[in-house]
Amino acid sequence: MDIVWLIVGLVLILVGADALTDGASAVAKRWGVSDLVVGLTVVAFGTSAPELAISLVSAVKGSAPMAVGNVVGSNIFNVLVIIGLVAVIKPVRIQGSIMFNELPLVILSSLALLAVGSGNILGVEGERILTRPEGILFLLFFIIFMRYTFSQARSGSQPDPGAGMVSGKPLMPLWKSLLWIAGGLAGLVWGGDRFVAGASGIASSLGMSDALIGLTIVAAGTSLPELATSVVAAGKGKPGIAVGNVIGSNIFNIFLVLGLTGTIMPLPFGGITVADLLVMTGASVLFWIFGWKFAERTVTRWEGGALLALYVAYICWQVAMI
Repeated sequence: MDIVWLIVGLVLILVGADALTDGASAVAKRWGVSDLVVGLTVVAFGTSAPELAISLVSAVKGSAPMAVGNVVGSNIFNVLVIIGLVAVIKPVRIQGSIMFNELPLVILSSLALLAVGSGNILGVEGERILTRPEGILFLLFFIIFMRYTFSQARSGSQPDPGAGMVSGKPLMPLWKSLLWIAGGLAGLVWGGDRFVAGASGIASSLGMSDALIGLTIVAAGTSLPELATSVVAAGKGKPGIAVGNVIGSNIFNIFLVLGLTGTIMPLPFGGITVADLLVMTGASVLFWIFGWKFAERTVTRWEGGALLALYVAYICWQVAMI
């Protein structure tokens, strides 16, 4: 049954990603909101829903290392695998505003979690636990990020509800766009849950620890919605949604998922090491460096391949440490 759930979950994720991309893109066109803003908000929140659900359930059931490992592993997967794979398929052009505004926020969120995992920002030095005050601080950062994103959407939006055509084709009706978004999110969330259930069952039978399961199997499974959505969006010529999805998801994962979970109950890091947190932070910095080309600001196929190779090396290192 674990193998069956793996297959069922993957199918639901792929179908959901396709529907979500079409619906979100149609809403963006109708309301004059950029694909990037849609990717940073609606799509990022939807694809981060599995991480939120898994982390909350894991923490409540006493598996806090899996909750933290899920977020750390997902953020590593998002940058090294998703951006890497999308760039290999089609070079990813990075907007200038992303380089100066959104990507630094991803690095900031990674540094904040690294500081907590190295000893604590507000708690007792050396505890390596995400305390309630730190969880609340993360949530405040998340509110600031959302306020900034929505202010950008308002200042840049040019609603045109009367525009019924896009590139000579009829624009998807609003009710259908919202239905596609809701259905796509449902497919992503349930598909991610079934995939994780199957993968975790297989991993547990092999005697893997909660931290390692969270960093690898669960992280990859809960990141499948981001992977599917970004690859589909890039294939449909929507790089803004693809990049915004990854950036938004990484910020959501740390500031919202861990912030909310840590506010409900303190989260010890357990087997999540400082090295894992450094890999997560380094991946974000490397993404920023690869995109920092003054003339092009493009992550090339070669750079995408390098990101994928780094993830393979990280997984090999994790397996060697068992």
